Amino acid sequence: MKLVIMIPCLNEEATLPLVFDTIPKKIPGIDSIETLVINDGSTDKTVEVAKKLGVKHFIHHARNRGLALSLRDGFRGALEMGADIVVLTDGDNQYPQERIPDLIRPILEGRADTVIADRQIDNIEHFSPIKKFLQKFGTAVLNTAAGSDLPDSTSGFRAFSREAAIKLNLVGRFNFAMEMNLQTSYKRLSIETIKIDTNPKTRESRLFNSIWEHVRKSAVALMNAYVMYRSTMVFMTLGTILLIGGLIPYVHYIYIYFTQHKDVFGPHHLQFLMIGAVLLNASFISFTLGIVANLIRINRSLIEDILEEQRRSRYSMHVGESKSE
Repeated sequence: MKLVIMIPCLNEEATLPLVFDTIPKKIPGIDSIETLVINDGSTDKTVEVAKKLGVKHFIHHARNRGLALSLRDGFRGALEMGADIVVLTDGDNQYPQERIPDLIRPILEGRADTVIADRQIDNIEHFSPIKKFLQKFGTAVLNTAAGSDLPDSTSGFRAFSREAAIKLNLVGRFNFAMEMNLQTSYKRLSIETIKIDTNPKTRESRLFNSIWEHVRKSAVALMNAYVMYRSTMVFMTLGTILLIGGLIPYVHYIYIYFTQHKDVFGPHHLQFLMIGAVLLNASFISFTLGIVANLIRINRSLIEDILEEQRRSRYSMHVGESKSE
């Protein structure tokens, strides 16, 4: 049983030794522990430090490509290394790597495909009240979209079984955690959580420059996620709202015509009916988009099934190679 610990890095020469100091050297049930560093365009001595720490496996990006794309490449690299379990942690030593045995235990025992560490947001001292609120609000909205009940949906300390790593298809450029959670739910993979205490803050986040930039990007990512994974619900709900709004002017018109016998051909009524016509037309378009989006979703599912079989065949050869070595 091989464990690959995946560490995305961007200029982490100062904190990377702290990460490796707490990575377990032996774990019951694990025969081999290897690390994979994704160098996302570092301009400092991150790579040199990692080599001195004994890292033999790297993925290099000539320029910074972002965390989501780094993780996509990282999963490919870990599977090519023959990983049975993949653990994701950060190069800034935010997470307690000594808890990796607890993190992977549900996978080793066959209870889960994915395990997510609950950072217990309320206990993180360097999180401001507004950041804690936004984290909880984002988690609640994401749980609604995914049909899950995760206490901390944005945590980056995670473990994945080989099956989960093969099934995941990361296509977004921001908020990888949201996409992972949605895909895990969409693909009916089992999720468990463990509680952890994070390490003291070592630097500011590089994912965004301000809390409001994070809110804006998260909102866009969440909207894209809803459209991608809950397209029928989104367009049918929107179409129903527009349909009701478009029918109101006509119901009002008919009510006045049959009950009050007033002049119903005045400019006020005609303008009201024109607004209703526009809303009804928008409703029809929304329902049509819902049908088309659902067909696209079905087609995407079929394509993902093909990709999954291709990965399974491709990476099974790497498993054989790693065992023969």
